[in-house]
Amino acid sequence: MSNPAPAESAGLKVLVIDDSNTIRRSAEIFLKQGGHEVLLAEDGFDALSKVNDHDPDLIFCDILMPRLDGYQTCAIIKRNQKFATVPVIMLSSKDGLFDKARGRMVGSEDYLTKPFTKDQLLQAVQQHRRSA
Repeated sequence: MSNPAPAESAGLKVLVIDDSNTIRRSAEIFLKQGGHEVLLAEDGFDALSKVNDHDPDLIFCDILMPRLDGYQTCAIIKRNQKFATVPVIMLSSKDGLFDKARGRMVGSEDYLTKPFTKDQLLQAVQQHRRSA
């Protein structure tokens, strides 16, 4: 049982940015069940320092947050050369075409509608893991 996991199924370091404690907690539980390391941030400013300190492999970012919204947060992360290749997946309770398009404009790779299931979340992680 002590065989190391193959690289493609090894856990990733995933940052979840959402001002809802419920969403952060459920994402954390789902991701940990999927074998990933989880970092949590409750707003864009909190997220930016965590991105800098922990260099996550993938980021889930809520759109509607106080102070710094998800679009601004994503744009700032993507403008930094060091983090430009980190996949960012926007989270929103709306499933609007405008939100999806705006997310792509600031550099996000994908869009997940809340509430999401464990399968949807883990599938998004698998789909967007950076090839090492």
